[in-house]
Amino acid sequence: MSTPDFAASAADMLRWAETLAGIARTGLGFTQSLYEQERFQEVLKVAADIRAAAIDEAEADVLFDEWLSTVGDGVAGYVTPKVAVAAVVGNDKGEILLTQRADSGWWLYPVGWADVGYSPSEIAMKEVLEETGIECEPISLIAVLDGLRLGFARVPMYSIVFHCRMTGGELKGHPLETSAVGFFARDTLPQPLAGAHRWLDLAFRAIDGEKVETWYDPPRTPTWRGES
Repeated sequence: MSTPDFAASAADMLRWAETLAGIARTGLGFTQSLYEQERFQEVLKVAADIRAAAIDEAEADVLFDEWLSTVGDGVAGYVTPKVAVAAVVGNDKGEILLTQRADSGWWLYPVGWADVGYSPSEIAMKEVLEETGIECEPISLIAVLDGLRLGFARVPMYSIVFHCRMTGGELKGHPLETSAVGFFARDTLPQPLAGAHRWLDLAFRAIDGEKVETWYDPPRTPTWRGES
């Protein structure tokens, strides 16, 4: 039986490195065996080497020490993806609400890390208000995405995206997080626009009133060598 040709990309190596690091850090958080601790630390070192080779971001030894410092005990040490919550907000003109990130200059819909104590839909409303001054209400969940798999995150991260409707407020960007905010029609979108090929059509279909099914990453076959 022949094996299909496969060339690992930097994105593949990054995903493998983060997966191995998650397994190793979780194992260190639960095991009491000195032997297993040593083996998990070896796995963590390999993961650090792979990640450093994939993106040339840091020395492998530095990365290994950073990962090791985050190991917790028991459930607290179980490594899971971070969660970001985003909102596609439309107004009565059929325009989309976008923010220009102060750190990168890229435009995108409002998005932020999930805070403890809030439901995902509450986070969506909170982020929109904090980043843009606009009040909104969630209408539907339109996407649950794996940022590491799709290439818009360099750490394990799930992005939950809600379609929301503007209900009030006035445009006022966050003084630290945004450079500009505004509502834009599809033919007047600002640039550079982050990942537009991925979400723009879905966003405007929802804003236009079309009932859209929740977009998610389908299972790959095989998981580790499937197309992203």
